Amino acid sequence: AREANLKPIFCIGETLAQREAGQLESILRTQVSAGLKDVSERDLSDIVIAYEPVWAIGTGVTASSGQAQEAHAFVRSLITDLYGSESAAKVRIQYGGSVKPGNAAELMACPDIDGALIGGASLDPQSFLEIIKCGTGEQ
Repeated sequence: AREANLKPIFCIGETLAQREAGQLESILRTQVSAGLKDVSERDLSDIVIAYEPVWAIGTGVTASSGQAQEAHAFVRSLITDLYGSESAAKVRIQYGGSVKPGNAAELMACPDIDGALIGGASLDPQSFLEIIKCGTGEQ
């Protein structure tokens, strides 16, 4: 990816059944460990991690800001364990899963959420622009 100037997005997330069974951390730990197994600390800086709960993809249902922050903080702690605190502070961890103008500002105000992976809302230029403004602090 580095040689081709590509920035991979590594998507992780749990199903609703897994969340309700209290398996969030176990699922994320398994996904992060397996997905980053052969990624060097140098290459980590070229990867965006997107926490996208499966139950929120295309459903219109969004994780609450508290749920999203909890997952992002846990993922950042996993990165700290694997690569150290400096790398964990630098890695971009975005939220994906029904990001809309009405919830983008609250999600992006969370300390461990570094942006949004925008799906359906990107099809409407006005909605997309409103989300971008949330991410840049213009709204």
